[in-house]
Amino acid sequence: MLKDLVQASRSYRRFDHHAPVSINTLEELVGLARLCPSAANRQPLRFILSTAAADNEAIFACLKWAAYLTDWDGPAPAERPSAYIVMINTAKEWEFAKFDLGIMAQTMLLGAAEKGLGGCMIGALNREKLRAHFSLQPEMDVSLVLALGKPVEDVRIVDVQEGGSIRYYRDDAGVHYVPKRGLAELILDKRC
Repeated sequence: MLKDLVQASRSYRRFDHHAPVSINTLEELVGLARLCPSAANRQPLRFILSTAAADNEAIFACLKWAAYLTDWDGPAPAERPSAYIVMINTAKEWEFAKFDLGIMAQTMLLGAAEKGLGGCMIGALNREKLRAHFSLQPEMDVSLVLALGKPVEDVRIVDVQEGGSIRYYRDDAGVHYVPKRGLAELILDKRC
């Protein structure tokens, strides 16, 4: 069921680094993305796929993990992603490309969840360092990185309490909690 898939597709930040993700799996995920709607059908996004250890290390070094977890510097080496998809925008001045980016990234993460994988969309990154590593042309904008692998953390959705915080957090056992607003707060009006 779609709801189950959406619930399984959390922002995972810790993975079993020794559980490989194949390049074929990454190609299948991009295959899902290419089927997505695209504003004006411009299809401006391109993808760099990585399962190679050296490239994965270079990508990892450019990422900033979990801004709300100020005492955590990101996953330990044994918990790092096994694969990455770097999303490149070839029409960076076109404002509608950001919609394609979100639609395609979420579609790929849903596809990953269906395969028993987890991932995290990371937009806090050193774009210039990544551009240099992959020798990208200046007109190519590094927009987003999907970190992928076999998740090893427990991520749970909890309700935001009235007047409460939306900041995700971890308990002493390492369980990751993600507060979500209730439907009553999200729906401004209902007209039947």
